[in-house]
Amino acid sequence: MPLDRLKEALDKHVAGLEDLGTAKGAEAVIREVLPAEGTRGPRFLLEGRGEQRFLRMNANSYLSLGLHPEVIEAGEAAAKAMGAGPGAVRFIAGTYSVHTELERALASFHGREAGMIFSSAYAAAVSTLSSLTDERTFLLSDELNHNCIINAMRMSRPAGKVVYPHLDMAALDRLLEQAKGQARRAIVVTDGVFSMRGDFAPVDEIMDIAMRHDAGFPENVVVVVDDSHGVGAFGATGRGAEEETASPPCDMLIGTLGKAIGVNGGYVVSSTSVARFLRESAPLYIYSNPITAGEAASALEALAILEGDEGRRRLRRLASLTGRFEEGLVAGGFEVIPGPHPIVPLMVRSTPETRRLVDALFRAGVLATGLAYPVVPRGDEAIRFQINADHTESDVDYVLAVLADSKEA
Repeated sequence: MPLDRLKEALDKHVAGLEDLGTAKGAEAVIREVLPAEGTRGPRFLLEGRGEQRFLRMNANSYLSLGLHPEVIEAGEAAAKAMGAGPGAVRFIAGTYSVHTELERALASFHGREAGMIFSSAYAAAVSTLSSLTDERTFLLSDELNHNCIINAMRMSRPAGKVVYPHLDMAALDRLLEQAKGQARRAIVVTDGVFSMRGDFAPVDEIMDIAMRHDAGFPENVVVVVDDSHGVGAFGATGRGAEEETASPPCDMLIGTLGKAIGVNGGYVVSSTSVARFLRESAPLYIYSNPITAGEAASALEALAILEGDEGRRRLRRLASLTGRFEEGLVAGGFEVIPGPHPIVPLMVRSTPETRRLVDALFRAGVLATGLAYPVVPRGDEAIRFQINADHTESDVDYVLAVLADSKEA
């Protein structure tokens, strides 16, 4: 057959990952979601596991809005009115009113002039960075930035690029000084919240450093923050790392609709000039279908909830549950990276032990994700727990009890 030799090479590659313990393995397939009941939050039924009920502790749906009845109803109504799919890319077939309404709402939520939605936050980050980077640009990136930023930098052909040590502001300051004279513009890009650790960038300090060096670059020092894990997950009103650090607005903020907002898609908010430029130059915007009208309507409803009293209550509950879980882990003798964000990494620092604990949790009906190299550096192996607003105190205590029993085994 034509693929016989390629198949052999591909199988060998995957087998090698499995031997190293770095393969991600088969995905759990959810077949039904059971609503919250009594003192427990929602439970999930998986294909191949019969009626065993699972508590999901590895979801990015921080505010649990994906299961909110009003969010679901808004999507259903828009789909009935406008159809299940957009039919084509926006510049060919036009767009839907709900898309432009969502873009205005996102810009308003973040205090920017304009917003634009993409099919995903990954697409938003890759398109934004690659479109803004030319042979006169110098890129500076935190070493633990998300894969979308890493790939965007690989795709670009800047005048220069450098990766600074994680959260090392002195290094960023020094590297910006050294870059003067090498490029017309500099772009400092960072995650708002770092997805493997739950720590966050000091956006206020980054903005201060950028302003101090701005005059040294004819086309500015531009700060781009991908706060996909931050928006809707922390900050008093859910505005993420900017709010948590009391920072002035960064030049371009990338976010997602697929985590705390609970739907699908990504977005960028910035000035009107930036949005107009990206609509003409960002390839994954121009040549990809937008999210559906139903998804956009659901996102609008979720954003409205986040901005209201219910959103504040969910944020406070999320913070309370996160604190309860972190405190319980520390009391149980586990190492964590403390912080206010609902990503709670249990630092195991061993691939075999990480896999053993994840397997023990799974047998006990808890879905958790182990992180091993190359997803994280060697020695940083961990279990990334993610608290959601529809978890209960009983759920948190149950997971802590399972971990305590597994530690003693």
